[in-house]
Amino acid sequence: MGKRQKSKALHAGDMVSWNTSQGRTTGHVVKKQTAKTRIKAHKVAASERNPEYTVRSDKSGRSAAHKAKALKRASR
Repeated sequence: MGKRQKSKALHAGDMVSWNTSQGRTTGHVVKKQTAKTRIKAHKVAASERNPEYTVRSDKSGRSAAHKAKALKRASR
């Protein structure tokens, strides 16, 4: 029998971790961005072909956008 593959797609509410200048941090996915937008003064160049994920840091409460490859699914 073949192995069942885990879905790599991230969804709202998923706990993730990513690197910051202060070290690794955790937070939750707020939404998948598939169109250009702004988070405060930062331009998010997301598209259908290159989506980014808006995440909220558990530590600071701030939101930021990251590409999927920068995020790692974290355990609760």
